[in-house]
Amino acid sequence: MNTVADDIHVTKHKKALEFIEEVTTDTEKVQKQVLSEILSISSHVEYLQHHGLNGRTDRETYRNVIPIATYEDFKPYIQRIANGDTSPILCGRPITDLLLSSGTSDGGRKIFPFIEEEMQRLLFLHGLTMPVVNKYITGIDKGKAMIFRFSRGIIYTPGGLPVCSALARFYQSSQFKNRPYDPLEDYTSPIETVLCKDFDQSMYSQCLCGLYQSKLVVRVGSAFVTVLVRVILFIQKHWSLLCNDIRTGTINTQIITDISVRDAVKKILVNPDPELADFIEIECKRDESWKGIISRLWPNAKYIDAIITGSMSQYISSIDFYSNGLPFVSTRYACSECFLGINLNPLCKPNEVAYTFIPNVAYFEFLPILDENQQKNNNQQEQYDAQELVELANVKLGHEYEVFVTTYNGLYRYGVGDVLRVAGFKNTAPQFQFICRKKILLSLDSEKTSELELHNAVQNAMKYLMLKFNVTLVDYTSYAHTTSTSNHGHYVIYWELRHHNSNVNNNAVIIPRSVFEECCFQIEESLSNAYRMHRTIEKSIDPLEIKIVETGTFDNLMDYAVSQGTSVSSYKTPRCLKNVELLNSCVVSNYFSQGFPHYAPGWC
Repeated sequence: MNTVADDIHVTKHKKALEFIEEVTTDTEKVQKQVLSEILSISSHVEYLQHHGLNGRTDRETYRNVIPIATYEDFKPYIQRIANGDTSPILCGRPITDLLLSSGTSDGGRKIFPFIEEEMQRLLFLHGLTMPVVNKYITGIDKGKAMIFRFSRGIIYTPGGLPVCSALARFYQSSQFKNRPYDPLEDYTSPIETVLCKDFDQSMYSQCLCGLYQSKLVVRVGSAFVTVLVRVILFIQKHWSLLCNDIRTGTINTQIITDISVRDAVKKILVNPDPELADFIEIECKRDESWKGIISRLWPNAKYIDAIITGSMSQYISSIDFYSNGLPFVSTRYACSECFLGINLNPLCKPNEVAYTFIPNVAYFEFLPILDENQQKNNNQQEQYDAQELVELANVKLGHEYEVFVTTYNGLYRYGVGDVLRVAGFKNTAPQFQFICRKKILLSLDSEKTSELELHNAVQNAMKYLMLKFNVTLVDYTSYAHTTSTSNHGHYVIYWELRHHNSNVNNNAVIIPRSVFEECCFQIEESLSNAYRMHRTIEKSIDPLEIKIVETGTFDNLMDYAVSQGTSVSSYKTPRCLKNVELLNSCVVSNYFSQGFPHYAPGWC
């Protein structure tokens, strides 16, 4: 029999689906209203006045007088806000917080303005995703979600404004903490474990709560799939301690020293459960490779909930291995600057994930991506100056664009830096596949290698390696090596590997040198025609190098980033580094390409 509470939740979820249908019906109308509302609040602010808006709120004037912009254009204004200037610089509403980007996409951390009213909007948008998933996967309202979330502490600017990541701001908000109960948002981890500033305590306590409630868990995940990989490795290292706590009904006080965390976990770990502890111990000992460990420890889990698009896709094979092929669901697309869209087809294949942009969250514009011939003689700013942005309602199926946002928080025609491809439409709202970050990762001569090009090249080389050995790629990054004594340089790719059929150090598995040398060559063969020309014809680039690093290196890289203030929840491995001292200290072997990649003039 349905209770009144059940009826309330059913009505709420139904309204969420009706909202999605309504807001996507007339994208042009909604977008026009959004821009008018943003400008009615902020048309008088200094930034817009400086560029000649003069209080106007119509779209035509806005698009004619306000330039498209990068972070460097906003940085001096944001710095003044950080230093305590409370005048209307960027937004007509008071700036209450500054959101801190992870800094892992392009090597530099950024801060963005945030207004209190935006939190309610984000909470509403967050609530749209699970009703969509519930349409496709039954029973997720009958159990708990084991979602690993982490929140760094707040720092303050000289002017007294709090600064933290977007996820941390969301988790710490009173709106999130005091939200009404929803069976689709019932988590295994109490909020105290999420807000704990000590990563090891937070991880241990969340693992303990998740394992103790293992039979109730219907979905497993994290913001990014990278975090979930780290969770598995953490449990692999600490399962005996976790089992002891479950067996005795006690909490390891040497690990969990935070009183608030300990008290919150005690409310869950109410009784000893020796039977469950024995079960976990048996499963952890059963297979040294830990194949299928997620589906074995959490047998009622229906899917993996994590972002798996873009560079995250390289972790799919690892989680497939650990979960025995549970479906992946990548629910939402957001960044520090703005929430953008949700996935309305949650059970699609990972390479088919597309996000429907929600037209009322911000004003969106798009810069068409030029092909290689159009780009080669233009730098980024010249491309910006030469092209007109396309509005959300006017993008074309199959075309690729860079996304620009105008937000309620005070960003105007701001280039996020993500490249997207139009994959379809929900009513009139476009659905986008994430392609890559636009920023060029590697360049030694006139060649320019993007994140997507490098990712595809690495994946091609790994396919060659996996054909011969049961090896997967844990993670990778790159570096453009140059010296003061030579005009030449070369690409360096750092790989951490995992061999699933061995209990020895993963990097100690004997793979012939010739195999890795062939991997180097395969990467070069997969790079752009410009790269291959410089390598083969002009010989201005030296052979590509792969450096194999020891097990745990990329965990250490993440630990370092976290120690510098990056949130674990929002951390993404940087695909190119300028400082590789830590990586070089962990190298166990290195290899160079032994041939010249194929170059054919006149084609790409």
